[in-house]
Amino acid sequence: MFKNEYQGGAFVEIFSAQGKNPGAKWKILGSPSVIWKEFDKEVKSFVFVLEGSSQTNKIQLPKENKQILGLIQRFLVLQIYIPMGQDFSTELLITDLGNIKRRLYLSTVHKELSSTPLHAKIPLFMIKRKIWCNLCIDLVAFTSEIFKGAVFQSLDGIIVSANCKLRKIFTLKSKPPDTADKDAGFGVPFPTDEPTDIIPRSCQLTTDVPQVTQLLNMTKLRQTIIKFGGHPLSSAESDQFINRGTGNVRNNKNQDVCHIAFGSRVLGPPPLSGRRNNMRISSETIRSVGSKTNRACQLSTVEKCVNSAETSALLTSESEEQGDKENIRHIKLTVPIRANLHIMHPHPPQEPSADKNNNRRRLQLKSTSRERTETPSGAEGKSLV
Repeated sequence: MFKNEYQGGAFVEIFSAQGKNPGAKWKILGSPSVIWKEFDKEVKSFVFVLEGSSQTNKIQLPKENKQILGLIQRFLVLQIYIPMGQDFSTELLITDLGNIKRRLYLSTVHKELSSTPLHAKIPLFMIKRKIWCNLCIDLVAFTSEIFKGAVFQSLDGIIVSANCKLRKIFTLKSKPPDTADKDAGFGVPFPTDEPTDIIPRSCQLTTDVPQVTQLLNMTKLRQTIIKFGGHPLSSAESDQFINRGTGNVRNNKNQDVCHIAFGSRVLGPPPLSGRRNNMRISSETIRSVGSKTNRACQLSTVEKCVNSAETSALLTSESEEQGDKENIRHIKLTVPIRANLHIMHPHPPQEPSADKNNNRRRLQLKSTSRERTETPSGAEGKSLV
């Protein structure tokens, strides 16, 4: 549309709400109840009003997708008024020197800057509201810094979505002075080598209208991070700020974060997904169940030892019924005591002396029983002789 037109001047006007049918070249997506033209008493001129959902109510230039704008000037200016508490977004189709088409999607819905090789989402939470704003977008800076190695060639498509009042859209050859932030530094050196120029008079609002000119580029995004984050971003950190799916910035920010886990404060961020929690809980339950089974096995082995000891004691007592009853009672008493000691202490210290004494006692009992059985037989033999 503008490819064959002269663009060497100070500006190129793309849209103006003045005239009989200013939206004739635009594709209007939305009913007349949400997109209409009206006369604004504050600015004393006609404006386009876009209301409702920013996803469905929008205007697009050019009207046909096969057409291109072919705008080559660096700065795009939207002369808009954004109400408080309402979403606003604009989408720009750009082409680099490699003839690769990329999209810049600027919206108040986005909370952080993210990008893919062909698409970028840029937050607009710093945009001025409830005042007429000359929103100046640096196309060259966004193209080169977001899409590494890309060089801006032309702006080929514009989409403006609700909610806003739109008066003019134009491009500028030189950067206008930024009047949105008087203290627009916040510790970051603002580049002063670029030439600045005022907005042409034909594009200006009247002087009695409250207005600001807000420049939007990567430097301004870094300044916003400084203002709300509290520390400046270097060039390397700005690369990390562009989220390419690795989540480096989130990890850096969450290193000093604390969270509550099982009633105690723990350093570090909370777990990202419930699946990991379930895996951790399942592993803990498996460990606890395993420990319980081990304890049960230990108790069962102890009980088996007790039962075997008792059975052995009963067998010895039955085999030695003909012996001395006092010694048998002593054996029956000593065996349960040892079993109870096993139950109280699953792993008792080895006492070889006690075992040897018990063995000696059993040998003594057996020897005495033999002597008693042998003595009457000997006496009978003597009497027979």
